[in-house]
Amino acid sequence: MIRPQPPVAKKEPEKLEKHGDVRIDDYYWMNDREDGEVLAHLEAENTYYREVTAHTKQFQTILFEEMKGRIKEDDTSVPYKNNGYWYITRYETGQQYPIYSRKKENLGAEEEIMFNGNEMAKGHEFFNIGGIAICPDNTLAAFGVDTVSRRQYTLRIKNLLTGGFYPDKIDNTSGGAVWADDNKTMFYSKKDPVTLRSDKIYKHVLGTPSETDELVFHEEDETFGTYVYKTKSKKFIVIGSYSTLTSEFRILRANDPNGVFKVFSPRTRGLEYSIAHYAEDFYILANKDGATNFKLMKANEADTAFENWKEFIPHRENVLLEDIDIFKEYYVLSERENGLNKLKIVRWDGKETYYLPFDSETYTAYVGTNPDFDTETLRYVYNSMITPRSTIDFNMRTRDKEVKKEQEVMGGTFAKEDYQEKRIWAPARDGAKIPLSIVYHKNTQLTADTPILQYAYGSYGSTVDPYFSTVRLSLLDRGFVFALAHIRGGQYLGRPWYEAGKLLQKKNTFTDFIDCSKFLISEGCTSSEHLYAMGGSAGGLLMGAIVNMAPGLYNGVVAQVPFVDVLTTMLDDSIPLTTGEYDEWGNPNEKEYYDYMKSYSPYDNVVAEAHPNMLVTTGLHDSQVQYFEPVKWVAKLRELKTDGNLLLLDINMGAGHGGASGRFESLKEVAKEYAFLLDLEGKIR
Repeated sequence: MIRPQPPVAKKEPEKLEKHGDVRIDDYYWMNDREDGEVLAHLEAENTYYREVTAHTKQFQTILFEEMKGRIKEDDTSVPYKNNGYWYITRYETGQQYPIYSRKKENLGAEEEIMFNGNEMAKGHEFFNIGGIAICPDNTLAAFGVDTVSRRQYTLRIKNLLTGGFYPDKIDNTSGGAVWADDNKTMFYSKKDPVTLRSDKIYKHVLGTPSETDELVFHEEDETFGTYVYKTKSKKFIVIGSYSTLTSEFRILRANDPNGVFKVFSPRTRGLEYSIAHYAEDFYILANKDGATNFKLMKANEADTAFENWKEFIPHRENVLLEDIDIFKEYYVLSERENGLNKLKIVRWDGKETYYLPFDSETYTAYVGTNPDFDTETLRYVYNSMITPRSTIDFNMRTRDKEVKKEQEVMGGTFAKEDYQEKRIWAPARDGAKIPLSIVYHKNTQLTADTPILQYAYGSYGSTVDPYFSTVRLSLLDRGFVFALAHIRGGQYLGRPWYEAGKLLQKKNTFTDFIDCSKFLISEGCTSSEHLYAMGGSAGGLLMGAIVNMAPGLYNGVVAQVPFVDVLTTMLDDSIPLTTGEYDEWGNPNEKEYYDYMKSYSPYDNVVAEAHPNMLVTTGLHDSQVQYFEPVKWVAKLRELKTDGNLLLLDINMGAGHGGASGRFESLKEVAKEYAFLLDLEGKIR
């Protein structure tokens, strides 16, 4: 079959100069999403994608129906109780969006539907409800709606007794709100309309025009963002300011909405912390005094200044302290040791301390929704790469546990025993050991002909734990192995693991991924002809880097919404979120960081050579990674590639960073990606 000719983008050289260094960007003109010529090029790319993949269209439908068929359509969340009501999220058969409801006092009570997403989404190509917040007397709900997919929410208020909506409407918010105790005052964050940085906290009084809302805090440092929440004790409203390396908080008693927020402790560069409130004290998870893996501090609510923090749980070199959840009789510590989640239960009086037992080496366990303070029950979630997600209620006093719900895999063909999971360690070129979590069907033999999909993220200290996926079964059942690489830049092996994969050590992220791939090949598990790579966003940067650094190592690469034009983006402080990223990537206005970024930025390092088969995806309205980054990258790859391999660009013209909205629409995007991989393996059936 003769392949259609790909679109050829016109070249308009743009001279970009910094630190005396000149770069020529031939595709800089693509930055204007309103330009008709730009839109015509995007449509041409989509047309080319559809033509080249037309033979997989029916198979994509098969995959979609298969993946959809494993999902329980009329599914319901495990109810949780908060302030006298049980809250439930449920789906109805054939519907794309959730229904949010509640029942008063007991689960046998009449259901009150608060929001029906299916009704609210009508007429919108994209729809998302964010940040539902119920006022203290349970009569009002604030909520945000995004219909563009740029995470800019319009805040509304609903009367839960009458079902009516108040005329109050606040645009360009982050979606959430926090109620004061008076049931009429709420605090919310607004975004800078250009950069989309959450930079202002406002106070709104029910029934008043939003134009008169009082600005209570403005985060003027463009490298910080801000947000607002209420402590679990319900005693304080908290404004948080954050950058990659520094935290700061302001507190106000929830019963004094017209009071003035007090600085918890003035920001100190490099001091990261979070706060939880119990009785008369705050408990502070902090990296104070070189506590790389964090320790727990304590301060009386009357005097929270930095110098008055007292050590409560000391720093440990080999244990990352991730979180604390507070109850009346107990507190629960979320820890990570040797990559594994651990949940530690401690009585406040010190009479009892123990860990929840977990056996596997590829599991994920985390504290679930626990809004109730006065309870002995801890709700947590457990799953592994072969174990569906279970929501478990654990009695911290009796140690009895009840599985409230195990994720149902519909279709009747799934059996946990049919799959194998394990963790292996790959040697990195500098001597570090990189963990990989691996899962495959028990009938799959690991040989040079075995297809492996290797996935990673590797930035911001974000840890992708080994998790169960019904969708992934469509690959595993067709002979694929899925390998999750826990590379540096993530926090799987503690905070030092993150520090070793950022700023001027960022290349460790890329070489770790490549070294994992080479290890899988050297162990006879696969070969370059059958090895595939996938990553999204900052993980898409990873994909761009490995394509440049080891182009012959992979048969195919899927780069989802990839961050690939690193240097140009980080030099443009008008692009959403750029300035807040300096602590992660470095500030290229400083020559040292400029030179280092330039040495790995995928777009700047494309050369004339053979590349693997590639599928690149993006969304026109993406606010995290602008659409023009992957579009320009693909244009440059097309210009310089010396191979006959596939290079496909699929642009969702109606979605942003998270892809399509709707419960099942997103599966169509996954079906496209899987069809691409399975087609390369000759496994379309």
